[in-house]
Amino acid sequence: MISVVVPTLNAEHGLVRALSSLLEAAMRGLVRDVVVADGGSNDLTLAIAEDAGCTIVRAESSARGGLMDAGARAAKGPWLLFLHADTALEPGWDGEAFHFVRQGDLGRAATFRFALDDKRWSARRAELICRLRDRVLALPYGDQGLLISKAQYERLGGFKDLPLLDDVDFVTRFKRTAGRAALTKLAARAVTSAAGYRRDSSALKPLRNLSMLALYRLGVSPERLARLYG
Repeated sequence: MISVVVPTLNAEHGLVRALSSLLEAAMRGLVRDVVVADGGSNDLTLAIAEDAGCTIVRAESSARGGLMDAGARAAKGPWLLFLHADTALEPGWDGEAFHFVRQGDLGRAATFRFALDDKRWSARRAELICRLRDRVLALPYGDQGLLISKAQYERLGGFKDLPLLDDVDFVTRFKRTAGRAALTKLAARAVTSAAGYRRDSSALKPLRNLSMLALYRLGVSPERLARLYG
């Protein structure tokens, strides 16, 4: 039984698509509940979540890490799936997730393959950069989702309320505790809206992400990186 945690802040444009990708798994009983952790939306985000039957958590933080942690605390299932509001899981993801959860190894975690909902070559280039980062550094994007037992999540202290790189911080702690081999890559894709990549240029955004990661590893604080990132 999986609880899906979706952090939101004025996410009306992507949320319907994200929630729709969970419908079949919910009907089959794999998804127990969907928790929308909101950081103060003033658009239709909360109305969409309420109409879809989601549990709504109004969090004090507007940072994605703080929102995901608030959602995790309200989740009822023994497994957590963190999913960004502009990301939809492709059909078939639930079978893979069920097989992973059924193995019963509470110390492991899994992510999906990164993809963009854009047919242009620039999107394929961004996906390639992501795959290289994932393969070489074993640092998936938060856009790829994260499936982890609630027990392991709590053991690691959860997502931190950081303005940037909350996903890198958490996965780094996970690998330090469980080992790199404990992070599984599922074959199904997590398809993210390319809107943000089109704004920054599909090639520039992943390169900016890599530069932020390099600076973080050199000791630059997430707060300072957030100011640099804009």
